[in-house]
Amino acid sequence: MKKVEITLVRSLIKRPLSQKRTVKALGLGKINSSVVHKETHQILGMIEKVKHLVKTEYKK
Repeated sequence: MKKVEITLVRSLIKRPLSQKRTVKALGLGKINSSVVHKETHQILGMIEKVKHLVKTEYKK
C-alpha cells in the first residue's frame, strides 16, 4: 500500500475547531512537523479537509 507524507505548513491560529482537531488527529502539532500514514480513504478525506494547511508527498 502506498504511503503519504503530510507536513503542516500553515498556522492553525484563527481556524475552525474542526480543522484544528483534524490536524491533531493526523498527528501534526507544530509547523513543519511531518508524519507518514498509509494512503486510506479516511486519511485522504482528512487531507482534503485541511489541504490549504498541509503539504503532501506520495511515496511507495
